[in-house]
Amino acid sequence: MASLEVSGLAVGYGPVRALRDVSLQVPPGAVVAVLGGNGAGKSTLLRAISRTLRFHRGAATAGAVAFDGRPLDRMNAAQVVAAGVVQVPEGRQVFARMTVGDNLRAGALGARGGRKETAAALARVHELFPVLAERAHQRAGLLSGGEQQMLALGRALMARPRLLLLDEPSLGLAPLMAARIAETVREINATGTSVLLVEQNAALALRLASTAYVLDVGEVALSGPADELAASDEVRRRYLGVVDETAAEDAVRAEAVAPTLRRWTA
Repeated sequence: MASLEVSGLAVGYGPVRALRDVSLQVPPGAVVAVLGGNGAGKSTLLRAISRTLRFHRGAATAGAVAFDGRPLDRMNAAQVVAAGVVQVPEGRQVFARMTVGDNLRAGALGARGGRKETAAALARVHELFPVLAERAHQRAGLLSGGEQQMLALGRALMARPRLLLLDEPSLGLAPLMAARIAETVREINATGTSVLLVEQNAALALRLASTAYVLDVGEVALSGPADELAASDEVRRRYLGVVDETAAEDAVRAEAVAPTLRRWTA
C-alpha cells in the first residue's frame, strides 16, 4: 500500500479550477518529485494534502487523499500533522521575530509523544543543522536565506513526520546551499521518512526522486521513474533547459564550416 495516495483530486479557488483529476502515489520510504512551471498547481497539491487549502480560500471539489489507508479529507491541518504528514511551505515562512529555538519548539506543538521524544527530535535537528544550535537565541529573521530554509526543515522535523511535503526548498538559494539542502533531504529520507518534493529545479528533483510527476495547467501530463523522465526529450527541453542535441551538433558543425564557405563564395 502506498504511504500517500491521491485519487482524482480536483481543487478550485472560487470559480478558478487549479487541479483537475490529479492522481499520484508516494510509496513508503520513497522520494517522489512533482515538477511543473509557475501556475501548474504544485503548491495547491501540497495544500490539499496538508489540509491548508482553506487558509488560501481554496477547496477540494472532488477526489480523495489517504495516508497509510486513513482518509485525510475530513481532518483539519493539526490532525494531519498528528497523523504524521508535515509540510514545509514555499518561502520558508519562519516566525521572524521569534528565536531559532522557539521556532523549533513551535514545530513540536501538536506532535505525538512527550518531552523525551521532543528532546530526541531536537537533538536530531541540531545534528543535521549545527548552525541552528549555535544560533538558538538569535531571531529567525536575522538568518540568511539558506539558514532560514534549514530552520523551516528543522521545524517540520520537530513534529517527527513520516511523510514530509517540501514546497520549493531550493527556491532563491545559491547553488551550493541548494545542494546542501538536497543532501539533507537524502539524509532525512534515509532514516525512513517519505518525501513528496515540489520543485522548479527539475535537475535537482530528478536526482533525488525515484518517481516523478509533471503537472501542466493543473493536470498530470507525464509520470514515471525519475531516470526515465530525466531522459525524456520533452522534460529535458521544457524543464532541464536541454535542446535537441542533434540539432545543436548540426549548428556547431555549420558554424565551424561557415568561414570556409564564405571564402569559397567570396
